[in-house]
Amino acid sequence: MGESALVTGASGFLGGHVVRDLRAHGYAVTAAGRRAEALPDGPTFVGDLDALAGADVAADVVVHCAALSSPWGRWSEFEHANVTGTARVLEYARRVGARRLVHVSSPGIYAAPRDRLAIREHEVDPSRPMNHYIRSKLHAEALLRAASADPTGPEVVVLRPRGIIGAGDPGLVPRLLRVHERVGVPLLHGGRGLVDLTAVENVALAVRLAAEVPGAAGTAFNITNGDPRPFVSLLDQLLTGLGLPLRHRRLPAELVYGVAGVLEAVCGVLPGRPEPPVTRYTVSTITHSQTLDISRAREVLGYEPVVTVDESLASYAEAYSATPGGAARG
Repeated sequence: MGESALVTGASGFLGGHVVRDLRAHGYAVTAAGRRAEALPDGPTFVGDLDALAGADVAADVVVHCAALSSPWGRWSEFEHANVTGTARVLEYARRVGARRLVHVSSPGIYAAPRDRLAIREHEVDPSRPMNHYIRSKLHAEALLRAASADPTGPEVVVLRPRGIIGAGDPGLVPRLLRVHERVGVPLLHGGRGLVDLTAVENVALAVRLAAEVPGAAGTAFNITNGDPRPFVSLLDQLLTGLGLPLRHRRLPAELVYGVAGVLEAVCGVLPGRPEPPVTRYTVSTITHSQTLDISRAREVLGYEPVVTVDESLASYAEAYSATPGGAARG
């Protein structure tokens, strides 16, 4: 297309994929992030989002992937990283005259301690966020909705990708494997809760479509593989692919949720507010079904997944077994 783009959070798992996908499709991309050594090769901007606000880097499209993502932490930290940080990215996009800002948000904003199936983009209750991370993502989206009413600023598109996986995943699968290695992954309600996952390549595709499709402006889109499966089925498929034993712990969900609440209360008053071993949000995500309706992305963006869940799990297993530690454990 011959356009320029800047991607924040480019040193991260998703940001790196977005940079490579945009470059493969003709964009001149500047990869922005704080860790120079982790940024993809090519033009870069090294600095935080406060510094980016005043950066002299051209961009027709700005993709905002950077975020502080954790189930635990101080509100001030999430507010600065995810709310003020988003405001800084918007400030930068306005100053350089970017035509569109693609913001990667989170389907965590739909989280609730109950099953929720085929959730549509408007089905958000901002009054009861389950943690400060979710609260910050709600605030960031509200900030961008207000900004999108300004015709002199960039068009805004919001993506909410669920459960991003693939080779190199530094978060979702490694957390499961650490729990598996220590005690076995807990199965709450028998692991029957439906889980939506998204191959990282499909999220990168959705980002590019969000940058290009004219009718996407001012709209939020759910992004998944459109292939929800029971948690226990995905877990066993992953462990089998990694050559690891199928070790589970069947626990009563209500008891674990209650214990998580007590742990949060205790850790919240301890010096340094250490992260609890388990949080109510984490318990909810592996206990209850949460699936997203992606019909809007299909109809407006023309989004169709290009990498299946099976292929993504297999690519993670292949990369895992190629590492010395993975090969030893596999």
